[in-house]
Amino acid sequence: MSDREILIAELKKLSSRALQAKMDLHDLSEELPVNWTSIMAVAERAHDAYAELERRSQDLKALEKA
Repeated sequence: MSDREILIAELKKLSSRALQAKMDLHDLSEELPVNWTSIMAVAERAHDAYAELERRSQDLKALEKA
């Protein structure tokens, strides 16, 4: 596999992980005030997932420009 193909496969996994984190955050918000103590942990997972997805997306754009 080429670097581009590997990166695209990784982006698909990261996108799925980010979507799951988003849904977890959404589900938590609907259950409030139950489990309110987990807000920061769930939000941090969602933030980290989307940050990594954005970084790797930028890597793909840079690779495609080169």
